[in-house]
Amino acid sequence: MANQDHIRNPIEWTADQIKTAGLAVGQAGHALRSHEEGGELNLPAVRRITVADLGDVLAKGLDDFGACRTDVIFLCIVYPLAGLLMAWSAFNYDIVPLLFPLASGFALVGPIAAVGLYEMSRRREQGADANWAHAFGVLATPAFGAILVLGLVLFGIFLLWLVTAYTIYHVTMGHEGGASLGAFYHDVFTTSEGGALIVVGVGVGFLFALLVLTISVVSFPMLLDRDVGLYTAVATSVRAVLANPVPMAVWGLIVAGGLLFGSLPLLLGLIVVMPVLGHATWHLYRAVVPR
Repeated sequence: MANQDHIRNPIEWTADQIKTAGLAVGQAGHALRSHEEGGELNLPAVRRITVADLGDVLAKGLDDFGACRTDVIFLCIVYPLAGLLMAWSAFNYDIVPLLFPLASGFALVGPIAAVGLYEMSRRREQGADANWAHAFGVLATPAFGAILVLGLVLFGIFLLWLVTAYTIYHVTMGHEGGASLGAFYHDVFTTSEGGALIVVGVGVGFLFALLVLTISVVSFPMLLDRDVGLYTAVATSVRAVLANPVPMAVWGLIVAGGLLFGSLPLLLGLIVVMPVLGHATWHLYRAVVPR
């Protein structure tokens, strides 16, 4: 019989995670359409909330961050590193016009990166231990296949946003990328073409962000919390946004403002902003979808 006190080395731990992920992917068919969706579909109830409730949601997110601070900082240091890598790529490959779309794209793929944080909040809510290793518990959830598919959808939306943003730049400014940062800044903020770029780019970017918010704000936490399929999770997320248009719009502004604030000092603020928003999103799900 195996010794329960045996401390696994990193190789054993990694092998276990890969094995768990393999089993979870094998359950993708079940995850995409759970047994509850085989007949008449009964979507979960959706509760109406107020803007004032968002303060409580953020307070709970801060509390989770404070309780798991060391672990989430360890996990979330990858966010500024990834952002800096993308910025370096933009400079290195002369695609400076994509700097802002890349930075704002954090809002589009943020729900994917926050799944592990949802799991930590879920465990802490249940009174269980919650550390960085438990964030990988998402690999063992029956809905991992659905989470993976929805994550790929968001990544596809992110890539479409980059293509769209670059096309808008080309149409409004009338030339390809390759300009220096100084020249790009001058063209955008001192010319009428630059003004058109800002107006159209921000407007289209808002539509992309609205789409992602609508399909993901509830769906990712719900897939972790309940044995439902992808359709049920996304449909419930859409209904939650439609039932709470003003609070959800304010939440979207909070997320966008937080990411902007966290991106200013070389993206280092994301180490704190991302986990707080991630934990808070779990509690927003709890506020909107009753148990």
